[in-house]
Amino acid sequence: MPQLNHGESFVRAPGAPTLPATPLRFIFHFVGRRKWLFGAIVGFEALNAACGIASPMALSRIIRSVTLSHTSAQALIRGLRGPLLFFLLLGLGEVVFGSLARGFQLRIGPRQRQEVTREVYAYLQHHSQRYLSNNFAGALVHRITEMSQGVNMTLWTLIFDFWPVFITFGVSVALLIGANLRLGTIVGAWAVGFIVCSFFLAMRSRPFSLKSAAARSETTGKVVDSVTNLSSVKLFARLAYERLFLDRYLDREIQAISVSLRYTERIRRFQFLAAVILKVGVLGYAITLWSRGTIGVSEFVMATSMSLLLITESRNLSRRFLEFFEYVGNVTNGVRTLVQPHELVDAQNARDICIAAGAIEFHSVDFAYDGAKKIFSQLSVAIAPGQRVGLVGASGSGKSTFVSLILRQHDPQSGAITIDGVDLRAFTQESLHTQVSLIPQDPNLFHRSLRENIRYGKLDATDAEIEAAASRAHAHDFIATIPEGYESMVGERGVKLSGGQRQRIAIARVILKDAPILILDEATSSLDSITEKLIQASLDDAMKGKTVIVVAHRLSTIAHLDRILVFEHGRIVEDGRPADLIERKGAYFRLWQGQADGFLVAGSPSKRSAPILLGETKSGSASLDEESPELEDGDVPFGRPVPELVRT
Repeated sequence: MPQLNHGESFVRAPGAPTLPATPLRFIFHFVGRRKWLFGAIVGFEALNAACGIASPMALSRIIRSVTLSHTSAQALIRGLRGPLLFFLLLGLGEVVFGSLARGFQLRIGPRQRQEVTREVYAYLQHHSQRYLSNNFAGALVHRITEMSQGVNMTLWTLIFDFWPVFITFGVSVALLIGANLRLGTIVGAWAVGFIVCSFFLAMRSRPFSLKSAAARSETTGKVVDSVTNLSSVKLFARLAYERLFLDRYLDREIQAISVSLRYTERIRRFQFLAAVILKVGVLGYAITLWSRGTIGVSEFVMATSMSLLLITESRNLSRRFLEFFEYVGNVTNGVRTLVQPHELVDAQNARDICIAAGAIEFHSVDFAYDGAKKIFSQLSVAIAPGQRVGLVGASGSGKSTFVSLILRQHDPQSGAITIDGVDLRAFTQESLHTQVSLIPQDPNLFHRSLRENIRYGKLDATDAEIEAAASRAHAHDFIATIPEGYESMVGERGVKLSGGQRQRIAIARVILKDAPILILDEATSSLDSITEKLIQASLDDAMKGKTVIVVAHRLSTIAHLDRILVFEHGRIVEDGRPADLIERKGAYFRLWQGQADGFLVAGSPSKRSAPILLGETKSGSASLDEESPELEDGDVPFGRPVPELVRT
């Protein structure tokens, strides 16, 4: 069931982590899981800070014992025993309590960062294809990293920086009030004023920190994008262009960071001025009180020692506020980018449904991308179980959208798409995708071993099943020539393999998956002609008993299919067997005439001679080849016998 966060408009996909969509709630969402451990850290750090600030008081007691002792050395030692023991215990307390607090931090920190990364990634997995297309992969990864670090650093800043400072200020003021009410009141007023001013100055710097963090993230995304496409950069001789392109974003980043740093410098000037005022004021007033006999030497030493300690802490406080807002800014940027409502979620009653036959039907489907002009308007078509259907048409005619709707990468605005009579929205997305296989034109491989990439189609597959699938995809032979064989790493996105090799691995993966519905999007376009014919024969075998949809620009690769759907501007203008469509001499015939080397080309139909139609086979289907003079002996589309040539 879609889960709601704040308000009915915030939809979260079932199975997605329940991450809050506001920064502070997001941070404390993870604190709540270990509240007792965090409570222990806060307690130990408070004791650690108290021991540290109480040290000047112990020192004042030692000085008092020395100044009041006018007897023998033994009496002096007896008088110092208590203050010295107290001073020693305070020092020991700092070590023990500080070590305990840091020990818990070391235990919690890595696990919490791991949890944030895991859950934000799990949340990201449920975002729609549109969301993923609109965001740089590198920028999204950078956001996840910043969020996991930001959550930890925000908490550690609160616990190990702000909390001890407040303890230090509170204990200092209390001790000074005990020594002299006016002195303690002056220091207390200074402390409150300094904290309030530092907070508001840091708040004003927050927008600058957010902009600098966003600029860094954007630059990272551009670098990742450029590095990912570095081979294209080299092939187009655009090395200098990419450097200049990156320089523009680096300049923006420097500008944003410079503004933030200039504001930070103003805050530092304020803190130094405030520190001087406290130092001079406390020292001067303490001297005045001592000269009047209002306080003794011990109280004078304690006051001056504490003022210096407060100055040290206050100098760090301004920096900590700035860092704190930077960490919160990183989390804020991540939450705003990643923890967004999910666009495409399972329906409340969605369930795992088994596809038995594989009948696909569009019922009066209307669809448009983001409110733009409609791609489909009242589109209705039925594909019978086990039927092999080719989709043809010029670019932008609706073929890819047709496929993406079957894969439920988008939902139609009206109408319905059914498989075996069941609306796609009644399926859980996982059960649907488990039973539909796609071989894209440009397959994506993981930077993992060849064996792992093929096994992705069936995680519990044995090594024998993997090798059998590779053999059927004609990948086993080239894998056997690689020194590490199936354990070879393919590189990022499979860059260590040729286009044809990547395609064969993708085909092997789909063969292993063995889903009842198979979609091919120019699945053999990256292969050489010889390998293509071998794999086409394997694909023809893999198609048996399945509902198959083939998107193709090269009509010769789909001419043996049972049926062709011809798309024009979001409409199916022709529907029938390839041979029948050729005989009609309509849209399909014109597309065939406009081919160059078997591919669709833009513009008017070619003025070449009439097409050559391969005669019908025993099954009644026909095959279209490229121009007859280019047909070589043994060129057999999809491994079928070449029938008698008949001129139309």
